Amino acid sequence: MSNYRRHYVPGGTWFFTVNLQNRQSDLLTRHIDSLRAATAAVKRAKPFTINAWVILPEHMHCIWTLPEGDSDFSARWRDIKKTFSRNIDMRHIWQPRFWEHTVRNEEDYRRHVDYIYINPVKHGYVSKVSDWPFSTFHRDVREELYPVDWAGEIEDFAAGERK
Repeated sequence: MSNYRRHYVPGGTWFFTVNLQNRQSDLLTRHIDSLRAATAAVKRAKPFTINAWVILPEHMHCIWTLPEGDSDFSARWRDIKKTFSRNIDMRHIWQPRFWEHTVRNEEDYRRHVDYIYINPVKHGYVSKVSDWPFSTFHRDVREELYPVDWAGEIEDFAAGERK
């Protein structure tokens, strides 16, 4: 049995990867409204900041920052998964765990946001980041944090293959 430990930092910022069990599924994008509703409900009950998020058909990547003094991202993921599953009336759809990385500094943060936004291109779903509808990239374009034609450099994300 593994001795898996999470890195909890009150008020911290984390990068997450969350997968469905069936990596050929399209549940997350097919039921995007249910996923959004589940996330909104959990966010109301247990606030957190969504720094960046991309939802692909069978997995998602995001960065969250929790409120000062709060480090319980695990409960939030448990509740999002449970609420989404209930909303679509399906069980046993998620991989049991999720992958998290504590964001260490501004460079680490920027690298992970870029990784999130380039992910639909990397997986071949679209040829331009701006063409993927299920991403906070569009919010960041409106806020002038990214240009609409931003493409990133796929070579820069070779280290992200493990994510």
